[in-house]
Amino acid sequence: MPEITRLETGPRMSQAVIHAATVYLAGQVGAPGASVTDQTRAVLAEIDRLLAAAGSDKTRILTAQIWLADMADFAEMNAVWDAWVPQGHTPARATGEAKLATPDYRVEIIVTAALP
Repeated sequence: MPEITRLETGPRMSQAVIHAATVYLAGQVGAPGASVTDQTRAVLAEIDRLLAAAGSDKTRILTAQIWLADMADFAEMNAVWDAWVPQGHTPARATGEAKLATPDYRVEIIVTAALP
């Protein structure tokens, strides 16, 4: 039976969970109150960091769920995403509008990735 490994585990959640050959990341958010561009950049940098800690990278992302506090920010978020995501390795993706944990959060991204 495959082992379950948890990274950066706290009392409520782990930032990453590895099972078999799959890495599941918790939803990542940027600095509260920052612009959508800055929050998206921070989120993607944190995804890069967590995937590296798990032994994977953004070319191995299988799915991405993106939550925006306001769909009016879709184009601004996509401008950052499009510059970051490796062409030829784009994941299955969904984007929706949701009330996030605080009104200061404007973007939250959840990814699942494969290990090499």
